[in-house]
Amino acid sequence: MYILYMKQTRSGLNLLNLSRKTQKMAEENNTKYNAPALDKGLDILEYLSSEGIPLSQAEIAQGISKTPSEIYRMLVCLEERGYLIRGSNAGKYRLSLKMYSLSHRHTPFDELKRVSHYPMQNLSEKIRQSCHLSIINNDQLLIIAQMRSPNAVSLSIEEGTHFPLTLTTSGRVFLSIYLEDKRNDFLSRDEHYSKWTKKKQEEFKESILQVQKDGYRSAESNITSGITDFAVPIGLNDSDLNAVLAVSVFSSSIDNEISREKIIEALKEAQGEINKLIGG
Repeated sequence: MYILYMKQTRSGLNLLNLSRKTQKMAEENNTKYNAPALDKGLDILEYLSSEGIPLSQAEIAQGISKTPSEIYRMLVCLEERGYLIRGSNAGKYRLSLKMYSLSHRHTPFDELKRVSHYPMQNLSEKIRQSCHLSIINNDQLLIIAQMRSPNAVSLSIEEGTHFPLTLTTSGRVFLSIYLEDKRNDFLSRDEHYSKWTKKKQEEFKESILQVQKDGYRSAESNITSGITDFAVPIGLNDSDLNAVLAVSVFSSSIDNEISREKIIEALKEAQGEINKLIGG
């Protein structure tokens, strides 16, 4: 009994040592690529942006939970690089327009189209269906990117094509992104919506609320017969950069060649990849 107990104890010690080594390795991996100076610099920029007023070195330090001496070098560097401007009298720091200038060298939708390319390609290859990305332009849906299916026969929606918001699955998903006031503003200018009966308008609004609840929409196309559309929203809650990623499938192929569940799962995976790439 005693010998057996000692073996168990030694085994326990070995496991404990192994656990400690594993924990140490995990901690080293977590800190291996840390960049404290960069973190401080970004904290300063983000804090000044959120506050929106000039702040002193001490005020900034307090706001990001650092000491004034910890951020001194960062402030000097950011000022020298033109990201911060310091007032001549009170010596308070404010953001320059440099970040604004950098961000506007390319339109946000150019960047969205660029980062969406590989997630859309992966999506198309995974479900062997075409997919497309759309934004709102002049109160209509505008296709800004598409990825063709690897199959010999597939659907294609050309870039630059416009569609009515209220007649498309993607349009309903797009409207689900906005708050009620902005959504009603869009609908008040829609020629199709204005001609509908009160009942049809209410049903339309209910379908948008359902999209908000589900996080996606799938439905038969109102524009092309024999087609089923699947769509998910793209974008961040605190950003005006919004889009819709959609897949259009021959209705006859659903559940014969590919299931609805697989399409929705793949769409949501691509949605997560794109949102991450645009800062989510």
